[in-house]
Amino acid sequence: MKLVSKYLGILGIFSLLLLASCQTRVVDLQKPLHDNTLELYKKYTIRTNDAQTIKMEVLKVDADKIYGKLNNGEQKEVLRSEVREIKKTDYLMSAIIAVAAVAAVIFIPI
Repeated sequence: MKLVSKYLGILGIFSLLLLASCQTRVVDLQKPLHDNTLELYKKYTIRTNDAQTIKMEVLKVDADKIYGKLNNGEQKEVLRSEVREIKKTDYLMSAIIAVAAVAAVIFIPI
């Protein structure tokens, strides 16, 4: 019984870490930022060239800037030339991977 509870505890921690850390890279050095890359009214994590990380909801994208709203309601503008990387959190895929990991531990004998 202790062995099962130990595995479930480790599996729970692993699942939480997986859900918290699974992000899809939308823009990086190999995938440049195009006009239709970002979906409006979705939340993204933007990393700039000066190593600043900004989490915001994208409201508008034009030729020079990305306009968005931070969690506290503040409006933010980021120059497109200053963007180094943009990530989008993908909770659905993370949940599917976590469920598959749980199923593998339960159904595959050790």
